[in-house]
Amino acid sequence: MRKIYIIALAVISAFSSGCGKGGAGGELVGVKTKKVSSSRVPYGMVYVPAGTFVMGQTDQDITYAQIAQNKQVTVQAFYMDETEITNSEYKQFVHWVRDSIAITDYLQDPKFYIQPKGKGASADAGGQKYIDWRKVGDGAAIWADKKNAGSANKLQAMYYQGEDRVFDRNEIDVRLLKYNFAILNLREAANNRGNKNKRRSDFIFRDTVAIYPDTLVWLADFAYAGNDPMTEGYFSHPSYANYPVVGVTWRQARAFTVWRTRLYEGSAQGQRNPRLPFELPTEAEFEYAARGGRIGTDYPWGGPYIRNAKGCLMANFKPGRGNYNDDGGAVTVNVRSYYPNDFGLYNMAGNVAEWTSSAYDESASTFVHDLNPTFSYEAKGTDAEVMKRKVVRGGSWKDIGYFLQNSTRAFEYQDTAKSYIGFRCVTRFPGRDIRDRNSF
Repeated sequence: MRKIYIIALAVISAFSSGCGKGGAGGELVGVKTKKVSSSRVPYGMVYVPAGTFVMGQTDQDITYAQIAQNKQVTVQAFYMDETEITNSEYKQFVHWVRDSIAITDYLQDPKFYIQPKGKGASADAGGQKYIDWRKVGDGAAIWADKKNAGSANKLQAMYYQGEDRVFDRNEIDVRLLKYNFAILNLREAANNRGNKNKRRSDFIFRDTVAIYPDTLVWLADFAYAGNDPMTEGYFSHPSYANYPVVGVTWRQARAFTVWRTRLYEGSAQGQRNPRLPFELPTEAEFEYAARGGRIGTDYPWGGPYIRNAKGCLMANFKPGRGNYNDDGGAVTVNVRSYYPNDFGLYNMAGNVAEWTSSAYDESASTFVHDLNPTFSYEAKGTDAEVMKRKVVRGGSWKDIGYFLQNSTRAFEYQDTAKSYIGFRCVTRFPGRDIRDRNSF
């Protein structure tokens, strides 16, 4: 009897301690995945560690607006662009849209598409053609192809026509440069998760955005100001390549983040550092990042003064009664001007104010959560204008010092472009905070 018991125990042990494929004898072992590292900082970004801070006013509320009430909140770790998005970086987006439209709508040349391999193979199951951007390069293969007269004739339709032409120059009709995208509205899906009448398509937000910056803002924003040279050269002249892009609406900035996500996904196959989507920072993330880990300070560099010990101004804004040049720049300056804050972020105050993903509400601090707080609303075209307000942070080159404070809140309408508003992106840190050494 004892012998039978020992044999039975051995059989049970063999089944329960196996390490073969398919679940180790029925045990839950998880799926096999590639080993990835989330500690590599994306190019051009800095790591902002998780933390808690008192969000809101740290100095006298001189406007008596009471729209920045104090509230202790916690923010999870994320990566943030160390500078504002530059003209050069945004121009990469413009060129990508320009070239993709030229190929798909006008040239339709098979040499620019990914060629299927194998007999009877198609580009994909749905018959969709995918552009091979390795062949397109920087667009030179399209726009400098003087040998191919047929291609040049096809591209003529992308230039201004007839009386819209100046000296018969070939200039791209920027009204054609539109970006189509679709994103999931996760908040809306969460609010309707028990509604069986809703389908996944009900939570997919689709938009078509004209993406070329409004260069006329340099004239439209200022009455009786001779800013014609800025209108003509700020976005196009190479001298301004590393200056912050302006004339971009909130919708254009959001479209840029979607494109940037797809750009990375298209080139990151097989890489060991997958990322979460690029987005605009929330209002809380922007203020937390601007503070640079400092507690109770007025400005990204600390404060309470806007000059350092040598009397030098610490940011690009409107000093005194309007001496714009006193800080080193009459309008915008290079995105790496002035010293970065303690997180390594440049111009979190001044130069250009920046779009956030948060919708604006005067009393938002009273109802948002204290963990990763934000108030978001997807405004429809039929909504009242008050519902289309988005939070703008940081102050700009044309603002007085008050708007440079970490806690100062402002807003602009999502379809409005200004010569003093730009943006930068964030991508959330996937996994644990790398400061937490106990988690290794």
